[in-house]
Amino acid sequence: MKHSSHSYSRREFLAVAGATGAGIGLAAAAGPANPQPVIPRAKPGQQRVFGLEFPPMDTVRIGFIGVGSRGTGLLGNLLETDGVRIKAVCDLVPDRVKSAQRQVVAKGQPEPAGYVKNETTFEELCRRDDLDLVYIATPWDWHVPMAVSAMRQGKHAAIEVPAAMTLEECWELVDTAEQTRRHCLMLENCCYGETELLVLRMARQGVFGELTHGEAGYLHELRDYLLTDSSATNWRRDFIATRNGNLYPTHGLGPVAQYMGINAGDRFDYLVSASSMEQALSRRCAAIPAGNPRRGQHFACGDINTSILKTALGRTIVVQFSLVLSRPYSRINLIAGTSGTFCDYPPRLHLDGQAEGWTTDLQSYHEKYGHPLWKKLNDQALASGGHGGMDYIMNWRLIQCLRDGLPLDLSVYDAAAWSSVVPLSIASVANGSAPVAVPDFTRGAWKDQPPSPLASC
Repeated sequence: MKHSSHSYSRREFLAVAGATGAGIGLAAAAGPANPQPVIPRAKPGQQRVFGLEFPPMDTVRIGFIGVGSRGTGLLGNLLETDGVRIKAVCDLVPDRVKSAQRQVVAKGQPEPAGYVKNETTFEELCRRDDLDLVYIATPWDWHVPMAVSAMRQGKHAAIEVPAAMTLEECWELVDTAEQTRRHCLMLENCCYGETELLVLRMARQGVFGELTHGEAGYLHELRDYLLTDSSATNWRRDFIATRNGNLYPTHGLGPVAQYMGINAGDRFDYLVSASSMEQALSRRCAAIPAGNPRRGQHFACGDINTSILKTALGRTIVVQFSLVLSRPYSRINLIAGTSGTFCDYPPRLHLDGQAEGWTTDLQSYHEKYGHPLWKKLNDQALASGGHGGMDYIMNWRLIQCLRDGLPLDLSVYDAAAWSSVVPLSIASVANGSAPVAVPDFTRGAWKDQPPSPLASC
């Protein structure tokens, strides 16, 4: 599927700055920077979707848009989950559709309908009257058009990460969900990791005291992968070639936002972002033999981006992104409070009064605070092979909520807020790391919302 790649110009920064109230002169203003976002007015009849519930459904009927590598993995998880029927699959590559159909049939379900004609064929899938939920596992800039189409046709939408790439798209997701009264969630699997859910329960039970700071990231060295010629890498490489910022924030940020209760008692207030120079990919391209189209290619995105978020309650969150630096994989996953700190990779913990200092032996904490989902589904999750089991837990929990008529763990406000770091970081970098306001996608409702049920489910 195509996307509209382009560099992020100063004109586009001004558009973001205007939408968020973050003026160019803000960085030089006297006193603490505290840009105020412009909140678009909701349309008449538009209602918040916090805690949205639907009648229980015995069977969740699903359509899939995008059945490449990621979509195939998600499909495999769902086919191992009770109460799921795969009714339709869509992709631009005919062999992928056929493979997905065979995968479904092999699990004893009827062959799902296949959609493969062109880039807008997904709309035909969304118009079907036998779907409850549409999974979207496509290139980033197709997420919003597909999710909006699904919701407009009365379906719930589950979107791969990040959910949106522009502020306009973030608002479009929120407004469409509120207008149609349909679930729209981002499939942030890292919120369901065994360690992340352990730390969430510890944070909610006050083990770390009052939370003041978090650190998150996606540090994953992928230079050789990004320079291969395949449909799975080309579109990712195009984004890195044309945009400079944090292009993939939610894997690390999502869990930390959950720890802090973002959109439920706190919210992101403003952001500053800086990128290093770009060297790692372009130097590798310079060494490619003559005649290869990759030789001499340059990239807009710095080798590493560091963004800092300030929350309404005064907390700070550092979010880093790099796909090209030679360093160990890490999502950082740090949360610090007045009486303790947890830091991952490797997982270690320090609490006030802990005589031995940092400890890496967390077995007693797993026994006391381990999440019920992992205690119940550990064997199935590990057998699934999906990112250490977190994919299975995420998909199982989503289906359970729909079958039981429960509110979902993650909301469209989470999808919008976490994804907004992409365009806001690009805008801040483009203007010398100026502060940029994060819009309040809840339009003030964050102050009175209870935390996500994920910690106690």
